[in-house]
Amino acid sequence: MRAAKGHRARRLRIYGIRTVWDTVGDGEFFCPCCGGDRNYRRLTGRHRLTVLGLPLLARGGSGPVVACAACGTHFAPDTLDHPTTTRFSAMLREAVHTVTLAVLAAGGTTSRTVLETAAAVVRDAGLDDCSQEQLFTIVEVLAADTGPGDGTDPAAEACGAALAIELHEVLEPLAPHLAVPGREAVLLRGARIALADGPYTQAERHVLTTVGSALQLCPADTAKLLEAARTPS
Repeated sequence: MRAAKGHRARRLRIYGIRTVWDTVGDGEFFCPCCGGDRNYRRLTGRHRLTVLGLPLLARGGSGPVVACAACGTHFAPDTLDHPTTTRFSAMLREAVHTVTLAVLAAGGTTSRTVLETAAAVVRDAGLDDCSQEQLFTIVEVLAADTGPGDGTDPAAEACGAALAIELHEVLEPLAPHLAVPGREAVLLRGARIALADGPYTQAERHVLTTVGSALQLCPADTAKLLEAARTPS
């Protein structure tokens, strides 16, 4: 038995299959193994039959794969679809900013209480230099540059076609990477602004309903969250 095992071991050392990797790209990604942003190399492989450690014959290809430069783990290319921590933070800030503008456009910018609340919400999201004046100016410029929608989209009628489109473009890519409590938190930040000067207007409800839909929250859950936001905890 020992002789047979020894024979197989010597045979494996004489010949085998080796994969030769070629780097075809690099960058930064979120490594699931390390749990943070790391550099990566995108690799394609070529299998080679080796004899006495020397590669001789081609035996097909392998990959492509994404290799973490820190831990060396190989991942499927779709790992790059997950945003880095830095990119994710930027996406979240942009989402809160866009929701804020849409709610302000729907509810108006004449209330100082609303503007104070909106600026506080945006600063809490990480845009530390945001001011009431900046938000007011952006909403007024958008209102002057783009008119209401064509009547088919309630949100476009409420906050303008440009902001309605922006809500979908900003929130929909974020939603798959954000847990349900995080998506709900974005919606509730918009609700907080809308309620700063009293109950929701119809226009504000249209905008917030669109926010919930873009964040992949079911209509019933969106309605419950908006109702719950009206009741002080």
